[in-house]
Amino acid sequence: MQKSKIFYTDTYKELEKKIADFLNKQTDFLSPRTIDSPRAVGDAIEGILVENFGTILGDLAKEYSAAFARRAMADLAFTDKDDFYYVVDVKTHRLDTKFNMPNLTSVERLARFYEDDKNYFVILKVDYRIEIPNLIIEKITFTPIEFLSWDCLTLGALGWGQIQIANANTVNFIPHNKRKDWMIEMCDNLLEFYPKEILKINKRIDHFKKIKEYWQNKKE
Repeated sequence: MQKSKIFYTDTYKELEKKIADFLNKQTDFLSPRTIDSPRAVGDAIEGILVENFGTILGDLAKEYSAAFARRAMADLAFTDKDDFYYVVDVKTHRLDTKFNMPNLTSVERLARFYEDDKNYFVILKVDYRIEIPNLIIEKITFTPIEFLSWDCLTLGALGWGQIQIANANTVNFIPHNKRKDWMIEMCDNLLEFYPKEILKINKRIDHFKKIKEYWQNKKE
């Protein structure tokens, strides 16, 4: 089966360097007031990448699009010359923060998306530090989600379940990991996760049964 030439050669490493170089050349997209706000920095970096990612990709992309709704799966998308389709989720991480647990995607949405072997859900993680008045890009990570080891991921109880990076300071990779193996591991983790959630729900039900009983017995 044909695989992405971006991720099964060193092309992704070259792309990481191009993204870092591009961002480090941007000098006027943050004000002194906003540079110290992780949210403002994240929005600014995402915005400038969305506007310029087609140019950064160059001839790697056959088609490029940033026309996504706010609640869409990713921030930008492109198709390569082999008709692989990449949706890219931009995540920013300030390196001097002690704890950061970013959401990646819904397990149900990813399962549907990965029914097509031509689809790749890609994390573009921007690690940066602040040396006022400068923002310095330390590292760019451009990787399909299945190259992230499950030992640095966790599941959050939102909807069907949200895949999250457990701690953005510690991200472990398995280059060229097989998607089949990763998806089976995801299912195994969910089959452990859901029963624990059921226990939590049952405890909440019991709790509010008691609350209801209290109010039923309360005198007006």
